[in-house]
Amino acid sequence: MLRDCNAIAFGRYMRFEDLLTNDSVLDGLYDMHFDECTPIQEAAIPAVMEGRDILACAQTGTGKTAAYLLPVIHELVERGYPENQVNCVVMAPTRELAQQIDRQLQGFAYFMPVSGCAIYGGTDGYTYEQQRKSLKAGADVVIATPGRLLSHLSMGYVDLSKVSFFILDEADRMLDMGFSDDILQIISHLPKERQTLLFSATMPPKIQQLANKILHDPVEIKLAVSKPAEKIDQKAYICYETQKLPILKSIFKENPPKRVIIFSSSKLKVKQLARELKGNKYKVAEMHSDLDQSKRDDVILDFKAGKTNVIVATDILSRGIDIDDIEMVVNFDVPRDAEDYIHRIGRTARADRDGKAVTFVSELDFGKLRQIEKLMEREVPRADVPAEFGETPTLNHGSGRKKTFRGKSNSNRKDESNKSDRMGSSSKNDKTKPNSRPVRKKNNRKKSAPKTPGSGISANPAELPADKKKDK
Repeated sequence: MLRDCNAIAFGRYMRFEDLLTNDSVLDGLYDMHFDECTPIQEAAIPAVMEGRDILACAQTGTGKTAAYLLPVIHELVERGYPENQVNCVVMAPTRELAQQIDRQLQGFAYFMPVSGCAIYGGTDGYTYEQQRKSLKAGADVVIATPGRLLSHLSMGYVDLSKVSFFILDEADRMLDMGFSDDILQIISHLPKERQTLLFSATMPPKIQQLANKILHDPVEIKLAVSKPAEKIDQKAYICYETQKLPILKSIFKENPPKRVIIFSSSKLKVKQLARELKGNKYKVAEMHSDLDQSKRDDVILDFKAGKTNVIVATDILSRGIDIDDIEMVVNFDVPRDAEDYIHRIGRTARADRDGKAVTFVSELDFGKLRQIEKLMEREVPRADVPAEFGETPTLNHGSGRKKTFRGKSNSNRKDESNKSDRMGSSSKNDKTKPNSRPVRKKNNRKKSAPKTPGSGISANPAELPADKKKDK
């Protein structure tokens, strides 16, 4: 059964009171200023309350957390599920998302006798003990990262035999992070008679394979990937890897950063870039999976308080972080997936504000940029690289690549080539053709990965492992 949220989106939005009947749930929504359903909520809430499994494709920011939490807590109160037992397990890929879901649960269930706890790694011994007590006592809703939940399960004091609802949020990202086996191991602790809800921002084959394993006759809900907000001023700089940092510094020199997030492809580059910017007296913090939870919390709090102006991060910060007033997002590296570009730049221009998104595109990223533009059904406007940074690559819509030369226009170069041809510069032994690319002389010195001047930021993608470490 397929429910198309795009069709719903063009009609009148339903109100929560049209779908939910419990007064305590509605009171919580009223206090949180939740009135009308989003398309994903309008499609998912009735299906959950009908007891159906769900396979939903919806990205961050569509209201999917409420789409599964509201009907679940409604059912927990209305239908009398076991007390002092874990009745619902929500799996999230990162600590930050687990914390965000937990905060929303506390708001929705404020007037209800529904308990919840967030289970994630990177904490101290006291927090671990609090998690253990909550699991043993049987919190109604457990929101957990896979690694940390398995850690508690291995100790033998967690009983998941009474779970009625099993929810996977951002399932595609969990699989990307290598949690597939962990998820299946957790499922082995669950009863076969349960309701399973799977939410994913994308629907690659591996998600469909997982759905076939764990879902039973699901309702399929598809919500097209949202386009970036119209108020985001997007720009792409076509440049070489070694030009990225100088261009970034020139942007910051012209417009000193106040609330900026810079996304990079790996922890190594995040650390190197943060070090470079700190050396230029910018207030910079870094965010990646090597930081423990208390340090991550400090980074976010300092950023919100204005103690730091720039966060350099991996994609760990592209989802599940609630900061509304980001003025600029910089993609120092083009994201691997086009959908991740939407998630990244969606950090800015929130709450009807203006925002900027800058993307540096090297020769290796041309294909990724085309995929992004195909997804958005529009071209990302090109920005001019300052002349003092030298020649830049040119993005062709074909398969070839050519170079842009500074100082002379293409027509001038063409005229000069034709002039040389008329003067007899081409001979039998001269293999140079008019308008051909200049031939770069070979360098006999030992090759090494090019580096940004004065930075030590490696430009060789092979040296930059993807940030795929499991977040326990």
